[in-house]
Order: sequence, then structure tokens, then C-alpha cells
Amino acid sequence: MRALLNPPTTTLTRASTSDLARSIQVTVGGFALYGYSVGFWRSPMMGAYVAIKMPLLIACTLGCNGLLNGLLGSLLGSQLNFRQSLHALLSAFAISALILGSIAPITFFLALNAPPPDSAVALSAHAGYLLFHTIMIALAGLIGVTRLGKLLETFSPSRAAARATLGAWIAGNAFLGAQFSWIFRPFFGSPDLKVAFLRPDPMHGSFYESVWRSSGRILATFDAYAVLPSALFLLLLAGLFVGIRKLFRTPNLQPP
Repeated sequence: MRALLNPPTTTLTRASTSDLARSIQVTVGGFALYGYSVGFWRSPMMGAYVAIKMPLLIACTLGCNGLLNGLLGSLLGSQLNFRQSLHALLSAFAISALILGSIAPITFFLALNAPPPDSAVALSAHAGYLLFHTIMIALAGLIGVTRLGKLLETFSPSRAAARATLGAWIAGNAFLGAQFSWIFRPFFGSPDLKVAFLRPDPMHGSFYESVWRSSGRILATFDAYAVLPSALFLLLLAGLFVGIRKLFRTPNLQPP
């Protein structure tokens, strides 16, 4: 477990089949457990659907973004090939899965105590619920990628190259992961729509439009329960900025 949270350089240079299998198992299990707690607010069936779709979402993001990261690594000078980029991204997802899986009992009880889908404030509660989990997923994803910062320094010729590669990985994960989540929707289950594995129009609209509408609904109702995730999001951005600055103030590591 310590090797997952603090990946050594051998994670990318001499990865064994057992290391890959462990990372895959942790990733699938953590995201499936968290996914059930996310969908349970709408119904237990929705929870089962999301427990299946979360690992599928990660697999699609890993496949597309892993290849993109390999290309960006070559362009930005990180000296990571496509196989190493895929494995590094899998390690980042495994770290995120450990975080989300560990808080799944908390988010499950949050779903039990949130206003039910048939309540008068269901739409406002759903908006706050969506933003809250978006922040949790984004935070876990950022932690997972930034934990690889020192590993990137090992394989990069300079701190600037490692910083550029890390920024490209974060941007790619955020953009592709968010849009894939829109295609695989619903995850949270709108209270005014039927429970379904996929929407009949998965390619219509985008994730970013949905978040914008949810933010507008929150501001329109002035619901303190729903405004809280927005405040947490601002704190997340500030904490991320400070964390990345501290990460790259550490001395450069030399390749083995």
C-alpha cells in the first residue's frame, strides 16, 4: 500500500505484473465502492449502475489520456514513453481510488441524510449534491496526479519540464474525465428523471453546461446547504495552488 501512495522509480522502469494487477484492483474496487455511494441518493439501483460506470469511466479516461500524456511527455521533455505514461496515470488513478474508497462510508451516510429525491427541495439538494461530489472527485484526482510530481522530476531533465508535464496531465484528466462523465451520465440521478443506466441522448450538451446550470440554480435559491460546495471549491483551488508550489520547491531527484 505504501508503494501505491509513494510510487518509487521502479514503478515505471521495472513494473511487474503483480504491481499492475494490484493497481487495477485498487482502482476498480475504490471507484466502484465510491460510485455506489454516489448513486444511492437516487435509488439503490442507481447506486449499482454507478458502481459499474465509475470504473468504465476511468478505463476510457486512462486509455485516451494515457496516449495523450505519452505524446505530451515527448513534446515537453519528460522522457516518459507511452507505456510509462499509461502506468503512471494508472498509479495516479489508484491513489485517487484509495482516497474515494476510504470516504465512501461517509458519502453513503451523506446520501442517507440528504433531502430525498421526492422532497420539495430535491432540485436544490441535487445541485448541491452534484457540486459536492464533483469537488471530491476533482480533489482526489488532483492528489493522485500531484503525488507523481517527484516521480516526474526523476525522469525529467529539469523542474520546468516536470512542472509542464504535470500541468498537462492535470488538464487532460480534467477535460477528458469530465466529458466522459457526461457521456456516461447519469451518475447522481436527477430527481425529475427516471433511473436509467444511460441517458437516451448521451452526446447532447456537455459536462460544463451542467455545472454552470447547477451553480445558477444554487445562487437563485440561496440555499445554504447547496452553497457550501461552492465555498469548498474555492478553498480547493487555493489549497491546490499552495500544494503545487511546495511540491516543486523540493530538491530535484536524480535518475537511478
